[in-house]
Amino acid sequence: MAFTVQVPVRFRHCDPAGIVFFPRYFEMINDVVEDWFAETLDLPFEKLVIANGAPTAQIEASFTAPSLHGDVLEFQLTPTKLGRSSVRYDLEAHCGSELRLKASATLVYIEKLGRSLPWPDDVRLRIEAQLPEADKA
Repeated sequence: MAFTVQVPVRFRHCDPAGIVFFPRYFEMINDVVEDWFAETLDLPFEKLVIANGAPTAQIEASFTAPSLHGDVLEFQLTPTKLGRSSVRYDLEAHCGSELRLKASATLVYIEKLGRSLPWPDDVRLRIEAQLPEADKA
């Protein structure tokens, strides 16, 4: 099941031509991940980072069409694989029916010193509930 959020393209996201500057997409992706943690996993980053973290360990992205100042992008985040301390997700951003961005990434749950930790049981259950049926076996 995909977590969906709409993100308006603002002036701060754009280069002088009014097109989203590609590094800003990574900021948007991080915002979507934070929203997913808060709204779906019931673990807002402001609580998570007190003692732990979930940084991005790997990410790849394809930019399929430009986004412009004033567009509203619909981001869809779908977790695809859950490990002991990691979660892989796919993400797409559309404007209307047009795909603008496709990405996949891996987050790792860590302690402050950077060592991986197993996901807390309640968070693990919430992530598992989001996995596509074929990946739950």
